[in-house]
Amino acid sequence: MMRPLALLLALVSTVCAVEVKTIKFAGVDHTVCTVDLSKEKLELFLKDGAGKTLKTFKRLEETLQAKGRRLHFAMNAGMYEPDFSPVGLFIAGGREIAPLNLRADEGNFYLKPNAVFGISDRGAFVVESYRFPKVPGKVQLATQSGPALVLGGKIHPRFMPGSINRLWRNGVGIVNANTVVFVMSEGTVNFHDFARFFRDELKCNDALFLDGTVCSLHYAPKKRSDFRIALGPIIGVTEKAETTEKAEPK
Repeated sequence: MMRPLALLLALVSTVCAVEVKTIKFAGVDHTVCTVDLSKEKLELFLKDGAGKTLKTFKRLEETLQAKGRRLHFAMNAGMYEPDFSPVGLFIAGGREIAPLNLRADEGNFYLKPNAVFGISDRGAFVVESYRFPKVPGKVQLATQSGPALVLGGKIHPRFMPGSINRLWRNGVGIVNANTVVFVMSEGTVNFHDFARFFRDELKCNDALFLDGTVCSLHYAPKKRSDFRIALGPIIGVTEKAETTEKAEPK
């Protein structure tokens, strides 16, 4: 008599289309994370289900695990106030959490032109902040930061070649409507060289600075998860754990 096959639940994780590599430019290594939006969904994160700011990749991982998801890739995603709220526009899941900020003030965020990185039903974009209300299509995700690194192929006019103002920096650039690159310098760079990296090396006509010293990267396949300081907005790609039935041979 044949025994019935026993059914096992196997954990399956999807393979994410986030390519990560290191490129040296102007004497500094840059980690480049390329996201294919035709295969992966970028998401913005700020608070957990209880309304508390996440602040760390570890806390975001814990929150996602409770929902049966894993954090594959993440970066800090724009500047924030002392209470960790976004300084400027923040749209997550199609819902506006913080409004567009067009004020004049001091600091990198307000070094005009600043800009908005976002994704609409027409693809990814980086656009000068005052132009954001005219972006076509429904915007699902957006984060405002500053200064803009590159707009229309032109480097920010206030950036100076050879500047001694060097910090760790991260930013985001648009290769095309379906391809986004997130970059973190692995050493200190000035704004001009960082902008040139996006424009000349990565061929991005539009790119936005996200932050400086606080910049952090999470990439699960390499078991990397930075912690330098508590974060506000975080952007990332997640993968789901699915269950499938498999037969156990006897």
